[in-house]
Amino acid sequence: MANDEATPRPAPREVRIDKRQVRVLAHPLRMRLVGALRVKGPATATTLAELLGTNTGATSYHLRQLAEVGLVVEDPDRGGGRQRWWQAAHDVTSWDPSDFDDDPDARAAIEWIQGDQVRLLVDTADHWFATQHEWSPAWRDGFGMSDIVMTIPPARLEELKTEMWQLLERYHRDAEAVDPIDPEAQPVQVFLAAYPLREGL
Repeated sequence: MANDEATPRPAPREVRIDKRQVRVLAHPLRMRLVGALRVKGPATATTLAELLGTNTGATSYHLRQLAEVGLVVEDPDRGGGRQRWWQAAHDVTSWDPSDFDDDPDARAAIEWIQGDQVRLLVDTADHWFATQHEWSPAWRDGFGMSDIVMTIPPARLEELKTEMWQLLERYHRDAEAVDPIDPEAQPVQVFLAAYPLREGL
């Protein structure tokens, strides 16, 4: 009998987003729908509406828009009846900002998505500051942010980001196979960012 724990999990299903997809994705509710399906797993429009505090009609509409460009799909194992079950088509959506230099609308959409990611980081950090006293010392020491300044050419920065992303992907695969066995395991969101150093710092 094969040892399930020894069987490596496949890498996250990653899609290189195209211009049409990025224009559809750049919407507050659609971003939240894709995120909820990735984190919570397959769900109906009704369940997602309750989770996100919106109405089922709007949720169903935006799910269909996402489905038209292949960002969400119907769950083949839960079909039938009046309720449609949806799941994220991919675990990871990736792009380079320069992919859309020739399309002003897609470039504006990417800029909005990046801004939304920053807003999410700020909201997440604010929530942590307000609730950190509820967590154990081990978690308080584990959570948080740090930074480092380096002088580096763009090619090396791209290598660094690639290596860091590969490390995160490995931990992501291992977490589902191993960490839930630990009763202290909790969902954790990790942000990866690199920006130019501002003048005067």
